[in-house]
Amino acid sequence: MGVIQNSKVFELEPVQLGENQEYVLRGGRELLPKLPEAFDGIKQIGVIGWSAQGPAQAQNLRESLAGTDIKVVVGLRENSTSIPSAEAAGFTRENGTLGEMFDVIKSSDLTLLLIADAALAALYDKIFKAMKPGSTLGLSHGFLIGHLKSQGESLPDNINVIGVCPKGMGRSVRRLYEQGSGINASVAIEQDVNGKAVDYALGWAVGLGSPATFETTLTSEYTSDIFGERGILLGAVHGVVETLYRYFIAKGSSPEEAFRDSVEAITGPISKTISRDGITAVYEKLDDRGKMQFRHAYSAAYRPAYAVLTEIYEEVESGNEIRSIILSSNRLTTHPMGKIEGSAMWQVGEKVRAARTDDEFPINPVTAGVYIATMMAQVDVLKKNGHPYSEIANESIIEAVDSLNPYMHAKGVAHMVDNCSTTARLGARKWGPRFDHVLMHEALPDLDQRPITDEELIENFFTSDIHEALATCAKYRPPIDIAVTD
Repeated sequence: MGVIQNSKVFELEPVQLGENQEYVLRGGRELLPKLPEAFDGIKQIGVIGWSAQGPAQAQNLRESLAGTDIKVVVGLRENSTSIPSAEAAGFTRENGTLGEMFDVIKSSDLTLLLIADAALAALYDKIFKAMKPGSTLGLSHGFLIGHLKSQGESLPDNINVIGVCPKGMGRSVRRLYEQGSGINASVAIEQDVNGKAVDYALGWAVGLGSPATFETTLTSEYTSDIFGERGILLGAVHGVVETLYRYFIAKGSSPEEAFRDSVEAITGPISKTISRDGITAVYEKLDDRGKMQFRHAYSAAYRPAYAVLTEIYEEVESGNEIRSIILSSNRLTTHPMGKIEGSAMWQVGEKVRAARTDDEFPINPVTAGVYIATMMAQVDVLKKNGHPYSEIANESIIEAVDSLNPYMHAKGVAHMVDNCSTTARLGARKWGPRFDHVLMHEALPDLDQRPITDEELIENFFTSDIHEALATCAKYRPPIDIAVTD
């Protein structure tokens, strides 16, 4: 890391996060006039795929590059079921902006490879052979790097390889761009054969609308991203709310009260407070009794959550999780993923959302303690494994409260999880029940039978340097809240 500050086009600013100095490109639409210079030598950008990220990135780039001589072309399989959707967005064969994927790859100077991870694993060799020598491969996820590593293979040495990884699902990337802002991103320079890879990557991020762009590596990105999806971003939060809903029902709450104190508390006041004022501000909003309950719940939940998160990280880092994703591709053709919100809990949720008012309701301290303990456990696993603070803050906190939880708040857990990639959807389904199990069988019985405050854990929570890093990253937060309703 530490190369993006050498940009010849954009001016980056240093930022101190934890013990490390990182660099960030603070950008917005005022930087769009720099795109022709940043994309020097690029006449065609091929966007390959039309699933999670493809529609957003193709449309954002097309609009950002309007008036230049750089063309954005979508590449899809022959007879792809996504062709009508791409055509509806204005990408057509007639206007030269839609073509067969390998034809588009062959003619593109920058190829953004946004197909499903399992398809990447099956097609990468053919994709590499189709690319022009000296052209640039763009990835929005480091999955391919992890797969090549697990296979003992490497990238072609005659192309640039860069990453731009938006900190949210494709719908968030598009929606925030339409709202006049954008969503933050991280960039990675994996391979630079012509000295232009840095500005290509930064230009790509600016074209997507990123108001702040941080640096990472594709290895660090895919590890933290796949891990984070299985953790607090998707899998863990699903497991947490399922557990807490049943817990509150057992304590005598009505179904509506239980849903409000579990799901609504997390997606509403807890997420909003963290987004605006930081994690410890949630604790400060509680009364004295609530603070004690928070301490007990945090103390009970942290270690069980940390154990599961450590296992997830090891599975991702070892390549086991990547192999599991690839193996699933054959199963999904005959056994598609089923619904994840068919239970009575989520039917109750529809009634609760319909009866919502603008009035804020008190934060349930048990929910806050369990959720924040799981979030902090994820932070600590990433810190232990050497990830940069900007990445830790984004993959554990910012993406959760600003990009993903708002979708669960709007329409339920499936609306959040199933608008994400196949890799994310698989991971949430696999690991969410693990969090449900460990919290129900370990954390909550301890909370009920042996409520204690682990003073060391609580002290570590309040003194963690993630709070300062998060406050710094919050300065680069998009200026508006995402609108998730249609």
